[in-house]
Amino acid sequence: MNVGFVLAAYKEELNLKELLNSIFSNVDNPKIVIVDDSPENLVKNILSEFKDITYIHRGKKLGRGSAVLRGMKEILNFKNIDIIIEIDTDLSHDPNEIPKNIKKFKKEELDLLISGRYLKESKILNWTIDRRILSFSANFLAKSFLKVPVSDYTNAFRIYSNRAAKHIVQNCGSIGDGFIILSEILVELYYNNFKVGETQTVWKNRVRGKSTVSFKEIFQSLIGLIKIYEKKNKIKKSRKL
Repeated sequence: MNVGFVLAAYKEELNLKELLNSIFSNVDNPKIVIVDDSPENLVKNILSEFKDITYIHRGKKLGRGSAVLRGMKEILNFKNIDIIIEIDTDLSHDPNEIPKNIKKFKKEELDLLISGRYLKESKILNWTIDRRILSFSANFLAKSFLKVPVSDYTNAFRIYSNRAAKHIVQNCGSIGDGFIILSEILVELYYNNFKVGETQTVWKNRVRGKSTVSFKEIFQSLIGLIKIYEKKNKIKKSRKL
């Protein structure tokens, strides 16, 4: 199985080298696309140690969602990519989980596998109480509005099938950016009858660097949630026609 990776980065030069080493130790011959919105081009300095990495430096913060879509489009240009893995570049996700996640993805013939932080078997480590409340509230609202049977709408440790990725780049990205696109992708796939699953994970708060989520992005995500709800209803209506 040929595996591609999309890594959206913003000021993550301290973490990327460790992440890349972990990816290469867990996956044979991965194709990796890094979309870096950092003002300075510091990431490029560490890439000479690695092979098969496509580096896209956009130079300003254009949004995590657009970075992921840009990376997916680039990955789909490679031949014979079977699955695409999205993983955060702040080391909050454990790359050592990738082999067992791929195994589950293949066994259940999924189009999207989400690493769910809120499953009973999962763990969340070293998260501040305010961020924990914010994440829980966002997922509660998303689940109430969108009705997709998963526990975690906003975790960005995911595996996509090739056909799911093609559908995403053609149909997602117009509602909003940031983490709202994760919920949009989920709704777009689930209500168009792509097969969605969830697996346990251990999520830990970053050690180096700091979160770049702003209150502006949180507000925009709430507006985006309403738009996704409307999109969900349109998809459901169109599929009944």
